[in-house]
Amino acid sequence: MTSKQILIFAILAATVLMFLWGRWRHDMVAVGALLACVLGGLIVPADAFTGFANPAVISVVCVLILSRGLQLSGAVDVLVRWTLPKKAGPTLSLAALVGLGAVLSGFMNNVGAMALLMPVAIQLAGRLELPPGRVLMPLAFGTILGGMTTLIGTPPNLIVSGFRAQNGAGSFGMFDFTPVGLAVAVAGVAFVAVAWRLVPARKQQGAADFETGAYRTEVRVLPDSKAAGMMMNDLEMALDEADALVFGVVRHDRHLTAPQAGWLVLAGDILIIEADVATLGTVLSGLGLKLEEAVTPDPALVEKERVVDGVVKSVVKSDSKADDKEAKEAKAPPSDDIELMELAVLPMSAIAGLSAKEMRLRMRYGLNLLAVSREGTRSKARLSSLTIEPGDLLLMQGSSEALAEFSADSGCVPLAERELHMPNNRKAVMASAIMALSVGAAAFGLLPAAISFALGVLATMVLRTVPLRAVYDAIDWPVVVLLGALIPVAGAMETTGTADLIARFLLDSVAQGNAVIGLVLILVVTMCLSDLMNNAATAAVMCPIAIGTASALGVHVDPFLMAVAIGASCAFLTPIGHQNNTLILGPGGFRFADYWRLGLPLELLVIVVGVPLLLWVWPL
Repeated sequence: MTSKQILIFAILAATVLMFLWGRWRHDMVAVGALLACVLGGLIVPADAFTGFANPAVISVVCVLILSRGLQLSGAVDVLVRWTLPKKAGPTLSLAALVGLGAVLSGFMNNVGAMALLMPVAIQLAGRLELPPGRVLMPLAFGTILGGMTTLIGTPPNLIVSGFRAQNGAGSFGMFDFTPVGLAVAVAGVAFVAVAWRLVPARKQQGAADFETGAYRTEVRVLPDSKAAGMMMNDLEMALDEADALVFGVVRHDRHLTAPQAGWLVLAGDILIIEADVATLGTVLSGLGLKLEEAVTPDPALVEKERVVDGVVKSVVKSDSKADDKEAKEAKAPPSDDIELMELAVLPMSAIAGLSAKEMRLRMRYGLNLLAVSREGTRSKARLSSLTIEPGDLLLMQGSSEALAEFSADSGCVPLAERELHMPNNRKAVMASAIMALSVGAAAFGLLPAAISFALGVLATMVLRTVPLRAVYDAIDWPVVVLLGALIPVAGAMETTGTADLIARFLLDSVAQGNAVIGLVLILVVTMCLSDLMNNAATAAVMCPIAIGTASALGVHVDPFLMAVAIGASCAFLTPIGHQNNTLILGPGGFRFADYWRLGLPLELLVIVVGVPLLLWVWPL
């Protein structure tokens, strides 16, 4: 063993121990490992930060932004309704979601499949009242498993096929991986759908630490709405699935309380409902409803004020249609700078005792009062005329500047910015098309994945499916630093011959001429390396060892190459082994050592299922 190999062993051991200890943040530890390798002469200083230019890092950044576009546009809500059972429990719901992820990742980049379904998983976690990580980790593992089922499912399969061709046996076909890969994937998906309780229950990083009551708001039934023509009883049943309740209807300017089950819901009706802020998006998109205050001007206001960036610039009085149109446009917040924020009304607040109409929110600030949450009482008043009381929570919509100005003027306390996804069919179609084209270009080899996803991000920014100010907020920067710092460290492990040394030592000392034991060792060693290295790099390191081992044992090379393909796709013990594991690190609130609890039994299952199938489908 050379001095460089001893040094990289020491650095890797210290890094893993620091990750497991959890005393310092994972990106800090990764940067420390990178700098230790540079100072130890294992990495040339000029190459120290090349990991941040690696396509894997670019892909992670881009898919996070594309995923954000699907969330904000409401496209995810449609996907949820099409793919997931509405009232199923955790096991069936997870089986459906993880199964879909596995199928998609068999024919597209599995990082793209994960990005597509991440928002769905987060919504499902909310419905099942589970920590997001308990849905995200099974989904990540399922999309990794699905990649092993076809030639194009994951880069290691293509690398393995290339080594087979170099060895004179020709390339593997598109579905040569399917018999073994599909069986392993099915077994793995079934396992994670049942064993999700093994995932540690962590809080999502950055999640709000408070709960609010139900909000009262008003929604309009549009002519093309699914709710138009429904009986009130049927509508209430549909709303009940989203934990929402109708307690009033406004029809032809008449306020009707206590709606009867036999009433027919008509286009133009305004429904007064109560719902949790997190479920309002589901209510709106599922029934084709629109928030009344978000789209309808207040006819009681006769003074027309010009609002620029949330500041009143001038006041005019006019009844002309041109002035009305100008005023309406001025009241609307900029389309790329809309936020939703909860504000608490303090006892000494200047707006206590006033209604939204009296506050003239639209004219003075360009804001909309979307909903009000109040403990203890349920007023029958319309939202615009509801008297605000101390202790109320207001859900406000508008630009960040206007919200800040209103908060300062009114004496209200901002609680949190909320992610209520307003259905926008045009942006939903655009966001879905951008994702589909990006994934398709990568899946069919038209463009490298990083380039394809980067073009998708550029299109997202041009078409504003994600507000420009929110693009960089969608990126989990600690995860990016972690990945960018550890890629050169993994490269040092390969260039110093440490990975080759580990594998050859295990084969020479343990296999001892037994082909079956040698096959199991190839699989296990590949899985272990894949947990620490990029899976494509792992396949590239292990393929020559697999071919040499098969030749030395005098057996066919195909089962050994297939073992490498399966092992390289089974990185379930760490967040750095696969990009999908890295993607869920922040959203799931995970620590470095959380993955093995579900990942270790899953890897054991892969060995138990995979080895007999390898020996049967690809005889020695």
